[in-house]
Amino acid sequence: MSTPLDLPGWRHIYSGKVRDLYVPADLPPDTRAERMLVVASDRVSAFDHVLSPGIPGKGVLLTTLSLWWFDRLAGADGGRRIPNHLAADHVLGLGADGEANTPDDLRSLIPDAVAGRAMVVRGLEMLPVECVVRGYLTGSGWTEYQESGTVCGIRLAEGLHNGDRLPEPIFTPAFKAPMGEHDENISFERTVELVGREHAEQLRDLSLEIYRRAAATAEAHGIILADTKFEFGVDDDGVLTLADEVLTSDSSRYWDAAAWASGTTPAERMASFDKQIVRDWLAAHWDKQGTPPELPTEIVARTAARYRELLELLTAA
Repeated sequence: MSTPLDLPGWRHIYSGKVRDLYVPADLPPDTRAERMLVVASDRVSAFDHVLSPGIPGKGVLLTTLSLWWFDRLAGADGGRRIPNHLAADHVLGLGADGEANTPDDLRSLIPDAVAGRAMVVRGLEMLPVECVVRGYLTGSGWTEYQESGTVCGIRLAEGLHNGDRLPEPIFTPAFKAPMGEHDENISFERTVELVGREHAEQLRDLSLEIYRRAAATAEAHGIILADTKFEFGVDDDGVLTLADEVLTSDSSRYWDAAAWASGTTPAERMASFDKQIVRDWLAAHWDKQGTPPELPTEIVARTAARYRELLELLTAA
């Protein structure tokens, strides 16, 4: 993994598979930060490994798409406002150049080296649950279904095929594992044990609501949101708050709706606007032992192009 950048005014405290987290440089030790800087890198991960090389421009694309979705979920789509982790004075939406707007007072906090791929956010108490919602049968869910007729322990109807739409979206949470380890699919009752019943029910209901709203928006633009995952924290007032990224090409599976409707094979049916290109190539060229191979230039270029195309399709008037 690349070394985090040395950013003026900020101190690096954590790196995930894709994002780097900073707090104000003058924040005293063991003090909770009111504001933090979340920087999206160009790193790409698959099968819980960070791969090489990264995807050029990916950090900007992910940040722009997250900000666009935060805007929709804050009420721009006509639904109720979903609280998010952005600093209160963060301006959402896209500028005339197609990139995320940032007001002057926040722009001054974002170093030039990470302009366009950083968000100023509020500090939260993050919950250790990854909130996965699946609207279609695919990926690891399809693998499990073939073996047992279930997805994350949830019994589904017989006779489904790879890529089929589920009768209703399902909530399939996971326990967030340390970097380099696999996230663990967990039951709803295990979620209750981890965060308490009230929070578990809120996580489930809010995740399903966000998925349904986002899926409707995507469908209006000719795109299927097959599945996605969310992360939440709790703010100082105890409010459950959407955090990290939301509905990006990294955290979601997006398919071309026309291809899904007319495709005759899984590959044709699920033309992806996400990192499935990377997953497929890696699965065909690596046995998941040791260090993953480097991604070919052609795979990197195709992935970057699909990320850009998704942003353009979703944000088109």
